Amino acid sequence: RVQVVESGGCLAQTGESLRLSCDSSGLTDDHYSMGWFRQAPGKVREGVAVFHGTGGTTWYASSVNGRFTISRVIAENTVYLQMNDLKPEDTAMYYCAERLGGLRSGPEDFPYWGQGTKVTVSS
Repeated sequence: RVQVVESGGCLAQTGESLRLSCDSSGLTDDHYSMGWFRQAPGKVREGVAVFHGTGGTTWYASSVNGRFTISRVIAENTVYLQMNDLKPEDTAMYYCAERLGGLRSGPEDFPYWGQGTKVTVSS
């Protein structure tokens, strides 16, 4: 059974940094992808950043490219999302998700989800 658990969300000020963590258990095959998604109130869930387990290929949404960095610690089976220069529009519930297979950026391509961690950025 695959379990995904996020942590690290909290209240931040504009311009500050946060690091989200995603711990996963269950998918042991290296050909998997882990991604971060977010959903703001009244908006659809969108991809933020994805890391593919083989080769370290990454994808970023244009809105966060250059500010956010996704990384993985193989020994811990943990994926981090380092968020720098936070903006009020980054306010959302952030979800970590996992899939077996190649790099994808759409939420519909990920079958395993965590419960989310809330990030609020005040101006």
